[in-house]
Amino acid sequence: MRLILFGPPGCGKGTQAELVQARHGLAHLSTGDMLRAAVAAGSEIGQRAKAIMDAGDLVPDAVVIGIIAERIAQPECAAGFVLDGFPRTVAQAEALDRLLDELGIGIDRVIEMQVDDDSLVARITGRFACARCGAGYNDSFKPTRAPGRCDNCGGAEFVRRQDDTEETVRARLANYHRQTAPLLPYYRAKGVLHGIDGMASIDEVTEVVDGIVGQRRDH
Repeated sequence: MRLILFGPPGCGKGTQAELVQARHGLAHLSTGDMLRAAVAAGSEIGQRAKAIMDAGDLVPDAVVIGIIAERIAQPECAAGFVLDGFPRTVAQAEALDRLLDELGIGIDRVIEMQVDDDSLVARITGRFACARCGAGYNDSFKPTRAPGRCDNCGGAEFVRRQDDTEETVRARLANYHRQTAPLLPYYRAKGVLHGIDGMASIDEVTEVVDGIVGQRRDH
C-alpha cells in the first residue's frame, strides 16, 4: 500500500501518518525528515542537498525525488509507505509518478484532510505548553483544569510558539491551498483521491483513514 496524505499545518496530518505507520506497517516518509537523514548519512545526494540548503536555496525537485528513491529502496518500505509533505505541486506529482513507474509501482490512495480555516486558526493560535514538562493545552479546546497551573506537573510557566500568530497561520493556510488545489483534480482523475473531515477528533479521523487504507483497489 502506497499512500499520500495531504493536509495543512496543524491539521494533525503528522499524527495520522504516524498512526498509519503503527497500525498498518507502512513507512512514514516525511520529506523534511528524509532530507535531514540524507544529509546526516552523507550520501551523494545528501551532500548535494546540504550544499543547496547551506547556500539558503530551495532543494530542487530532482534532488528531493532522488532522496525519495533512496528511501523507498530500503527494506522498511517493502510493505508500502505513507508520504507526508510531498508532492506539493503537479510537477512534483508527475516526477513522483515517473519514479514509481520505473519501479513498477504506483500510488494507491491519496487522502486529503479537509479543514475549516477559521476553526483551524483558532486551534493553532490557541496552543500553549507547560514550560516545565511540555504538556500541551489550548485556550479554547483544552484549557488547564486549574487556571495558570499545569494539570500534569503543577507548573505555572507556559510557552507559545512564536509563529502561532493568526497572520502567520493564515499565510501558511493560503499557501497550502494554493499549492494543493491543482493536485486534487490530478489525483481525482486517477481515481485515488479521498477527501475526509480533518476537523473531526483524532479517533474519528483515524477510523476513516483506517477504512480507506483497508479498501481494495479495483482499478
